[in-house]
Amino acid sequence: MNHDIVIRGGTLVEGSGAGPASGDLAIRAGRIAAIGNVSGKGTLEIDARDRLVTPGFVDIHTHLDAQMGWDPDMTPVSWHGVTTALIGNCGMTFAPCRPEDQELLAGMMETVEDIPKEAILSGLAWDWEHYGEYLASIEKLGTAVNVAGMVGHAAVRYYVMGERSFAEDAKPDELEQMAAIVGQSLDDGAWGFSTNRFAPHRAPDGRSIPGTFAHVSELERIAAEVGPRNGLMQAVGANFDVLRAIADAARSRVLFSYALEIYDDGDTLDMGTAGVPDEDVGRRAAASLDTLCGDRDITAIAHVRGSGFVLGLQSNLPATGEAWGRLAALDLPGRLAAIEDADTVAQLVAEARDNGRIDVGRCFFMGAGETPDYVNETSLAAQAVAAGEHWAETFLRLSRETQGRALFNYRMFAGSLDAQARLFESDHLYPGLGDAGAHVSQIMDAGWPSFMLSHWHRETGFYSLGRVVERMTAGPARVVGLVDRGMLREGMAADVNVIDLDRVGERQPRLVHDFPGGAPRYVQEARGFDATIVNGRLSRQGGEPTGDRAGRVLRKGTC
Repeated sequence: MNHDIVIRGGTLVEGSGAGPASGDLAIRAGRIAAIGNVSGKGTLEIDARDRLVTPGFVDIHTHLDAQMGWDPDMTPVSWHGVTTALIGNCGMTFAPCRPEDQELLAGMMETVEDIPKEAILSGLAWDWEHYGEYLASIEKLGTAVNVAGMVGHAAVRYYVMGERSFAEDAKPDELEQMAAIVGQSLDDGAWGFSTNRFAPHRAPDGRSIPGTFAHVSELERIAAEVGPRNGLMQAVGANFDVLRAIADAARSRVLFSYALEIYDDGDTLDMGTAGVPDEDVGRRAAASLDTLCGDRDITAIAHVRGSGFVLGLQSNLPATGEAWGRLAALDLPGRLAAIEDADTVAQLVAEARDNGRIDVGRCFFMGAGETPDYVNETSLAAQAVAAGEHWAETFLRLSRETQGRALFNYRMFAGSLDAQARLFESDHLYPGLGDAGAHVSQIMDAGWPSFMLSHWHRETGFYSLGRVVERMTAGPARVVGLVDRGMLREGMAADVNVIDLDRVGERQPRLVHDFPGGAPRYVQEARGFDATIVNGRLSRQGGEPTGDRAGRVLRKGTC
């Protein structure tokens, strides 16, 4: 029997957590048709000797809601083996939305997620009002990656309550309207509902977004619509009491973001204490998570490495002042020329002594090689001391030596890989808080799958091969509710990666200006991905797109 694609002689890692096995994999009509010793030929034959063959990766924390409107390849996640992306996280969605409220929702997405409002308004059709109509609209885009969506609290609350949605309690009839809208959204294809209780996430006028201060009974009423539909409740900024209440009301799956360092109105939510060893901090956080979950179906998601802010001459600068302001107004060639001038450098250093924007003890040079150094334990402050310089002199010197390519990672979250390792020991946690599509000029964490393979498996052995693949495939697919993705099994959707494990990794991030209107964003390419197949069609080969964008909008109830 002939097949569309046959992948020959690979090391198959099925996604369940089981170890690898050698064999072939055949694909026909968008599905996995055979596994093992496959007879018959493929219209396309892929030689996978000395290569891993895995399910496509499932990224359950993205904000690609807007970007897919002008970037159908959905970069950078598609470069890193992601074949399905969950959008609508953190309470932020573009539906439901009345025509007169489009600019407001776009503005909230800009201020919360650092996605330019004008790009959002010009990049999407905005030809919907209700969530099902939104899914129908984005189905027309033709993306390289599958999309599964959630309906967001901010949009639902504003749609029902208008201006009162920012701070007031919902009236009984308003609560019933919200619950009905969420229920209908799931019936129309949403996979769940997301909410945001992180007060610093603000609308353009400075108010915390709708839903931030909603009474927990509002979430419980909505959860009572989501749970019976086997939907997902997703939250950011919610404390453990709120998460328990949501889980108990839904009696379904709950997903939340879990960082070892995150602040809510000045109160730390982490398990850390000054002087406590990093490993103990991680163990304590994992134990608290396991206690929270108990027999509830609650899942946390966390960063795979230090994250928070990326600084460099090509992008965000580490200090303020008149001289730094003049430097910021220049393009990269102009900045490079400016820091060759000794007087300018002296002014910059003098201002940095009083106007530093960051804690340089938590800022780390990412190196100047092909791949970034995310395990460097020598901070910018320590580098400066070792060189007998002020930290600003070190920053500027490294910027000159690398022609402006030098980047520095300010680790607000996951500052210790030792602590993260102990946190990752919890079965209730998945690594991968990549935030792709959001904070685009501030961070670049979308390459998390490559770091999982390169650091957490190949370089440290922390995860076995079977386990690291399960953490990125079948596990997150189950959290979303996908039943036909995340596994190499006959009959499953043919989302597949062919990977050179010896080479796989992230390349250095870089700043580009490819958003509508020339707005900047960080991108980060991958290496070691020989092929990525989406719905049975070759999407990327040899690190390059084929132009065949076979991604689908995955509607709940049909997948």
